[in-house]
Amino acid sequence: MSAISNFAASPLSQGAVHFADRKLKFESFSGVNLRISRSYENDALRVSRLDPGQSSSVAKRTNVRMALVDERLARVGKDVAEPSGVLAYDLIQGTLVRWSSMMDKSIPDPPTAVLLHGILGSRKNWGTFARRLARAYPTWQFLLVDLRCHGDSTSIKKRGPHTVASTALDVLKLVAQLRITPRVLVGHSFGGKVVLSMVEQAAKPLARPVRVWVLDATPGKVRAGGDGEDHPAELIHFLSKLPKQVISKQEVVNALIQQGFSKDVAQWVVTNLKPAASFGSSSSFSWVFDLEGIAEMYQSYDETNLWKLVENLPQGVHVNFLKAERSLHRWALEDIQRIHAAEELAVDGGGGVEMHVLEDAGHWVHADNPDGLFRILASSFEGF
Repeated sequence: MSAISNFAASPLSQGAVHFADRKLKFESFSGVNLRISRSYENDALRVSRLDPGQSSSVAKRTNVRMALVDERLARVGKDVAEPSGVLAYDLIQGTLVRWSSMMDKSIPDPPTAVLLHGILGSRKNWGTFARRLARAYPTWQFLLVDLRCHGDSTSIKKRGPHTVASTALDVLKLVAQLRITPRVLVGHSFGGKVVLSMVEQAAKPLARPVRVWVLDATPGKVRAGGDGEDHPAELIHFLSKLPKQVISKQEVVNALIQQGFSKDVAQWVVTNLKPAASFGSSSSFSWVFDLEGIAEMYQSYDETNLWKLVENLPQGVHVNFLKAERSLHRWALEDIQRIHAAEELAVDGGGGVEMHVLEDAGHWVHADNPDGLFRILASSFEGF
């Protein structure tokens, strides 16, 4: 299995919690991830590297040879303009994939799936699950993305407005830059509306047919948090009142619990803290995300209505909605009825809509029941 990254191992990529993850262990990719700092050469590898804040004009002069993990180096191409200029990403490739965006275009593109995280998450949320998919489907590759204002993409400044639509356009620009044509789009929560918006905005570079998975989200009204449960808007508001640098992760956990948030969510949130510059014997942590931008994104998530797309799907698009069994407050009866009605409309129009239920899972579907989720998603990767 191979992985290509346009950002180096950072505190998040080395110890990243998976799946907005409370339950799984911290781990990192083995092998080589590229970051950019200065040029060096040897017989096998020539890399010109760019720090996140460095001018993109430097990037345009760089000659990047991507390094693949499993202790292998591959010479894969020519100049890459702005290798980290759109979004931070990892590209996890099955063992039978022999392709990169810089190779001879006579080599057929491997089937590609894009996996998107939710609000306050990162691409590392999908790391373990994507590697499992790559082992099971070795001809596939899996693109994991840090959405704008999140993870390593925070250092890539984006113009507002920070909306579902602008976030989707970022991902479309990235897949165009990488010269890949996704066959499968998977989005969790906020990411679910992003993948729907990708379909709405572009005939290309999306393939036909394309299968879309919207995990524990609906096309319309957001019903986030019942009585005694965590409310994302309240969490974002509370985090915005905390200092930008903190001395202790545990103090943040304690503050969140005292405010009424669950221990699981509190422990997940502090995975977004990275070590800051230390002064003398003291050390501190700073947030990796842009909370102001994320607050705007969440407001757009609440306001964005994509029912019209779902009820008028383009031909060749199949949308799958997955409801977590224990995520009752996010789903109203009218949502489920409307999705079932859309199933009939899509059949007549050459598209497809389908509803699934993931048993024994709350909102964090890929942490709560990864085996069940794997079985449900498997149909999208078979037959290629």
